[in-house]
Amino acid sequence: MKIVAAMALPLLFLAVPATAAEISTHVLDLAKGVGGKDVPVTLSKKAADGRWVEVTRARTDENGRVRSFGDPAGLDAGVYRLQFDMTAYPNGASAPFFPEITLTFRVDDPKAHYHVPIVVSPYGYSTYRGN
Repeated sequence: MKIVAAMALPLLFLAVPATAAEISTHVLDLAKGVGGKDVPVTLSKKAADGRWVEVTRARTDENGRVRSFGDPAGLDAGVYRLQFDMTAYPNGASAPFFPEITLTFRVDDPKAHYHVPIVVSPYGYSTYRGN
């Protein structure tokens, strides 16, 4: 028992990375009943001077998800936005009614997971905070 405790003691002094906000999203196509695959998504953060600063870009996967926007170490509290380029999403022969969808949201708890999906249809969209 003393040997196990002595071996575990050095683990207490290892650096543990600080947790940071995790942000994910999901495009759900209500008309087709599937996830919206291959949609370009840009994550930006609002700077103190009011400018938007791009954090990273991603594309939705086969199921319409962006599970992570990379290393969350730099994602702290603040105001963020997700911009979805719907012109890249195949919706038939016509151009989308909403060529870009922008969602602005607040990250209050930098240790939490923020899942911000959109449900899209040809002439509308909806969003909510998921889990």
